[in-house]
Amino acid sequence: MGDLFSWFREYVAFFSVTDLIDVAVVTLGIYFLLRLVRGTRAIQLIKGFVAVAIVVLVTGTLNLKTSHWILSVILQNWVIALIILFQPELRMLVEQIGRGRFLRDAFRASHAPDAVSMINEVVRAARRLSEKKIGALIAIEREVGLNDIVSTGRRVTGEVSSELLQTIFHPGTPMHDGGVVIQGGQVAAGMCLFPLSNRDDAPRSYGTRHRAALGLSELTDAVVVVVSEETGTISLALQGELHGNISVEALKERLLSLLQPEDGDATRWFWRREAPLAKAGTSNSPSSGEVR
Repeated sequence: MGDLFSWFREYVAFFSVTDLIDVAVVTLGIYFLLRLVRGTRAIQLIKGFVAVAIVVLVTGTLNLKTSHWILSVILQNWVIALIILFQPELRMLVEQIGRGRFLRDAFRASHAPDAVSMINEVVRAARRLSEKKIGALIAIEREVGLNDIVSTGRRVTGEVSSELLQTIFHPGTPMHDGGVVIQGGQVAAGMCLFPLSNRDDAPRSYGTRHRAALGLSELTDAVVVVVSEETGTISLALQGELHGNISVEALKERLLSLLQPEDGDATRWFWRREAPLAKAGTSNSPSSGEVR
């Protein structure tokens, strides 16, 4: 034990006050970066970067020369790729610094939203819009952040309510064109531009809203609710698949299974499990859609 303490004292003796400040600055910088990209798709790329870096270290330790060289080259080029892919996030970061929001957003606590209440309002709005044959496109954020999608629209930051969603999509209102993003249990933005799907096997009957829902679900794990303006049918896009003509009850059941947090998920924000996909029917009969 004495040898351990003596080694520790000798090791600490090499550190000066400047070194400690340097380490603290780097640590805070990494923490701020992770906090800021937490709400974007960039966090998924960072996970991959960390995984490859670990494999590079393992191959170097085991003296696997060929594997280590190949992965090292990939890792070096990945840095350039990350800069190119992170352009929206980097732009958002610079804007936040310019607005004085850097520290406030980095230290802002995240609260688990009331998923059941939010689902009630979304389902109620979908039912009303379906009955009136008013087109709607609603994306609900899950693990992969949608801040880059939010930046394409108009900020709302309001509590999710059926009345608000119906007002946004009502024909003639300034924000009825485009999609709505629900983020952290709130309506984050409206009039957002979703990436369109380029799948060749998509039915020709799919309009712009349905292709936008498919496109977003292909790139992220968001749950996208679509209401057709022509037929009033409700569809749900998830994981690159569009489940069309579903009932309000089926919509409610799927949203509950996908969006209700599991035990412990509220405190884990970097590595998380995927929510299971529930089965649902295909009819589109109107109902209250109230979750109890």
